[in-house]
Amino acid sequence: MKTVILCGGKGARMGSISEKIPKPLVLIGDKPVLWHIMKIYAAQGFSDFILCLGYKGEKVREYFEKNREDGWRISFVETGAESTKSERIKRVRDLIDGEDFFLAYGDDVTNIDLHRVLEFHRKAGSIITITAVRMPSQFGIVEIDGSSLVTRFREKPVLNEWINGGFMVVNREVFDYIHLGELESEVFEALAAQKKISAFIHIGEWKAMNTLKDSIELNELWETGKAFWKTW
Repeated sequence: MKTVILCGGKGARMGSISEKIPKPLVLIGDKPVLWHIMKIYAAQGFSDFILCLGYKGEKVREYFEKNREDGWRISFVETGAESTKSERIKRVRDLIDGEDFFLAYGDDVTNIDLHRVLEFHRKAGSIITITAVRMPSQFGIVEIDGSSLVTRFREKPVLNEWINGGFMVVNREVFDYIHLGELESEVFEALAAQKKISAFIHIGEWKAMNTLKDSIELNELWETGKAFWKTW
C-alpha cells in the first residue's frame, strides 16, 4: 500500500531557514521531520513511499539517495514549486496501484495506530478518511466571570474544536474529484456535501511543525526522551 506525502511547500513561516532548505528537511534531532514521518509509517509496516516534491525538491531527493533506509522504497515525483495539493496528488495518479493509499502532510508527527485508521476507513466506505485531532491553543486562556474578575488562567489548553491532523486514507475515487480545485477548501468540501468523507478521532498525541517555534519544541521533546511519535 502506497503512502503519498505532500512535501513541496515553501514553509514560509519557518523564517530564514526555509531559504536554504525545504521545510521537510528541517531537523528533529539529527534527522529531517520528513524522515520521522516516514519512520512512523515504516515502523507499522508501510514503507512504500511517493514523495510529492516541489520547493527545493532536489534537496529532498539528494538527502534520501545519500541516506538510504533498508526496506524503504521511495518514488520521487517533481510536482512543481507552485502547485496546489490537488495538483500534486493528480500528478502521482499513475503510481497508485491499489484501491486505497495513505496521504500525509510533510510536517506532522503523531503516535497514531495506522492499522486502526485503515480499518476504520474501509468500514466507513468513504472516499477519504481524515485523522481528526483536538486543536491546541497557541495562547494561554483567561477565564473571566460576570463581574469582569479573572477566575483562572489556563496555559495553552487543548480546545474543543477538531482539526484535520493529516495521516489520511484515500480511495482512488478521489481522482474523480481532484479537478474541483484546492484539496481542503474545494475537494474536501464537495466530498463532505456528499457525505463521502469520514473522520477517525485520534485522542492521542499530535503536533505540527509549522513555525520555527514548533521546530524548537519538537527538538526539545526528542532530546528529553519525550518524543511521543517514536514507536520504533
